[in-house]
Amino acid sequence: MADLTPEEEAEVYDSPELDDFTPETFDEYLSGKVVLPVGDTMQHGEVICRRRVHNRRPVGLRNANPMLDTREYEVLFPDGTQQSYMANAIAENLYSQVDSEGHTFAVLQEIIGHERDRTAVSSSDLSNGKPCFTTKGWKLLVAWKDGTSSLVPLREMKDSYPLQTDEYAVANSLAKEPAFKWRIPHVLRKRDRIIEKLGKKKYWRRTHKYGIELPKSVAEALDIDRRTGTTFWRDAIDKEMRNVLPAFKFNDDDTIPIGYKHITCHMIFDIKMVGLVRKARFVAGGHLTEPPVESVYSSVVTRESVRIMFLIAVLNDLDILGAGVQNAYINARTT
Repeated sequence: MADLTPEEEAEVYDSPELDDFTPETFDEYLSGKVVLPVGDTMQHGEVICRRRVHNRRPVGLRNANPMLDTREYEVLFPDGTQQSYMANAIAENLYSQVDSEGHTFAVLQEIIGHERDRTAVSSSDLSNGKPCFTTKGWKLLVAWKDGTSSLVPLREMKDSYPLQTDEYAVANSLAKEPAFKWRIPHVLRKRDRIIEKLGKKKYWRRTHKYGIELPKSVAEALDIDRRTGTTFWRDAIDKEMRNVLPAFKFNDDDTIPIGYKHITCHMIFDIKMVGLVRKARFVAGGHLTEPPVESVYSSVVTRESVRIMFLIAVLNDLDILGAGVQNAYINARTT
């Protein structure tokens, strides 16, 4: 990578003017999807904008503690209606509808349909009469408690909702299909025991985290920014690339030096719980190359050592300061 001139560098890292930013630019709740109470039901809605009074000023003030946040938002529901909700109501419902990793869950209401493609195995394909232990090519149309519906692969439904899946197959004359035939007798024989243990199992959706859409690629991240009118994901990508560039050295002609091997790299995206901060991590496919001969072991301090240091600090009336390392680089030579 050739060195940039001061003029080129200023163009690359040019910062927008302060006047270009709006109150929505850094608002973490905007474009979030969350299930909220509407009358006697819970409905899936999208946070579209801040609520404003007659002089166009946004209502409420931000606070680091969600319970003290007085901002109000307009939420759009699938039927086209809009309602206003306080920030703390959105935060309370948002965090109560995710697991410890921030992924949204949905509770099954009923299975309302199915579809199969050409990859699905049919009875005519099994000439020897042996069972075929595959669910490939089958998807079930599922209605969720939050009012949404989606097509879910059969392989996931049979693990999350085995009883409902097989009862649907029997009711819709699918019991003789190879994808169902091998498992239905076993499941139905244990129906009573499964009902006791099943309870309200949840199907975890990995497309959203804390109600925010989670991209799987750079192109998808930039598309989300474009659709929502924000720069959260682009800023996360730019920040990560600035931090990792010191670990790389590029030839001016962009060729791979002799003795080195090309490996692929990609971005991993995540959302932190505190502040709903978007994170991007640039990772390399280390499995595509041989490990270096030099030691790449990174030692980690033991829990006992930390507790001893805390004890020493308390006994000597010392202040304890904590810090986090944003990026770390190994010293071993890599090819």
